[in-house]
Amino acid sequence: MERRKVQQLGGSTLAVSLPREWVEENGVEKGDEVYIPVNRGSLRVVAKSGLQDQTTATIHAKDLGEDAVERAIIAQYVLGQRTIQITHTDGTLTDGHINGVYNAESQLMGLGIVEEATDNIVVRCSVDPADFTLGELLEHLESIGRAMRDDAMKALAYSNADLVQNVASRERQANRIFVLLLRLIYTGYQNPLVAQKICLEDDLSLIAYRSLAKNLELTADSSQGLAEIAVEIDQRGVDIDQATMREIHRLVDRIDEIATESVTAAIERDYDLAMTPRERFETIMDHKNAILEDLEGTNAEAVAYARDVLVRLRQIAEYSLRNAEIAANLAMVSDSRYVSIGDRTDP
Repeated sequence: MERRKVQQLGGSTLAVSLPREWVEENGVEKGDEVYIPVNRGSLRVVAKSGLQDQTTATIHAKDLGEDAVERAIIAQYVLGQRTIQITHTDGTLTDGHINGVYNAESQLMGLGIVEEATDNIVVRCSVDPADFTLGELLEHLESIGRAMRDDAMKALAYSNADLVQNVASRERQANRIFVLLLRLIYTGYQNPLVAQKICLEDDLSLIAYRSLAKNLELTADSSQGLAEIAVEIDQRGVDIDQATMREIHRLVDRIDEIATESVTAAIERDYDLAMTPRERFETIMDHKNAILEDLEGTNAEAVAYARDVLVRLRQIAEYSLRNAEIAANLAMVSDSRYVSIGDRTDP
């Protein structure tokens, strides 16, 4: 990190010179405009070249297997590339390479094949950041997890295979939205114009939203786990009694409430709302433990599956609590009726 002195220019203007290496690397010349996103206590200088769409990324597939090609495409998508080219310089792309491309395409929102030859495939992302805000995507991701839990619980109660398939489809959609969030967060950090479009307010929001998105993605995974338990219960003909299922449904309703409140509190930076899930979490855990106690003495296999369900629900509640903690941190960044940021004032 370089240290530079602030210079006085004229009566009221302060200036800092730009590092020569950075200027040459980004093609900045006298008279050019640069962009300066402002954060608390820091400035960032962005050259005009940094506001343009990313260039084409070329993946050299010769020494890569199917999974490695798929993962490389996902990585370049997350890194914000508009166009991704997959090539084999010494011959034709193998079936594994092609499958890797197709697998990646099916997982990534807005990605499609635009050219295909024996030795070269080009995919392009059509996502426009102006179509989204990070808050809207986080709320959508949370609502998908809630719908997955609802279908999984109905599948547990009624042994409905169609509902289990609904959960699996929604889990794939949740993964697509999660990766799209990563792409927007990364490009928003790189490009202040994109950040403005997606309502990425500052670098702290970038870190917080990345964590929120990951917790919501893990919540969707745990909800998928509930559906998998429903399949096993149906296959083995196990019956969890109706009284227990009613209590588990009540528990899910409570968990849904704190999951939604946590995300809303983070987006609105509402400290009061962020504290609500924390206050309710212990009550939810007490409810879970009471269900476990009531299971004692019933069918051992049914008890084991009911415990598995409660473990998944505890995970979801804990991810929601993590999001509430993130929301509380965000709410404390700026002045409010609870905190003043600035110099110390002696009482």
